[in-house]
Amino acid sequence: MRILLLEDDKMIAEALSDMLHVAGFAVDCVTDGLAAESALQPDIYDIALLDIGVPKQDGLSVLRHLRAKNSDLPVILITARDTVEERINGLDSGADDYVIKPFAPSELLARIRALLRRRGGHACPVLSNGVITLNPATREVSANGLVTRLSAREYALLYSLLLQPGTILSRQELEEKIYGWNEEVESNAVEVVIHGIRKKLGSNVIKNVRGLGWLVDRRG
Repeated sequence: MRILLLEDDKMIAEALSDMLHVAGFAVDCVTDGLAAESALQPDIYDIALLDIGVPKQDGLSVLRHLRAKNSDLPVILITARDTVEERINGLDSGADDYVIKPFAPSELLARIRALLRRRGGHACPVLSNGVITLNPATREVSANGLVTRLSAREYALLYSLLLQPGTILSRQELEEKIYGWNEEVESNAVEVVIHGIRKKLGSNVIKNVRGLGWLVDRRG
């Protein structure tokens, strides 16, 4: 799963990026609103975290421009502005959620998981296709009678497939889910991650559709 982070404070940006990486997200970080707008042109992100008080163009303007394009990308505003009027303004501008600094990292992660569930049409806090069950809060997965924890990239890849069981995701789509801008992508990176998942859960959990990509079965 891939996140765009708009944050101009270097220390906060690094801390948030590290936390999100550990939680299994690929993170691209920008420091001003114009860079955020440019980055948001391709439809590659699963969620955006936008600080309001950034240079060149504030996060609220980025949000409004995004919604003016009819984008339904989930957005969490991050800000030190904690008045009721500011929160109402942010939500009425199209934000899905609003987090006030300082905040607990665990709370932000829980809010991200909730938004991703809603976007994927899942009310239940765990993802399952009837065979594989994945708990995003613990990164614990079960399948074929086996229960284990996944690495960050294994989790991100399997999560992306379980959000759309029965849907084939291409190599490029999966690479975009598990790697950020500054991370080198090996030519067989997706195969390596899938091999790790299959080794833990069985060879049948992820299927390859030759020439197209990979999927998990849609089962009741």
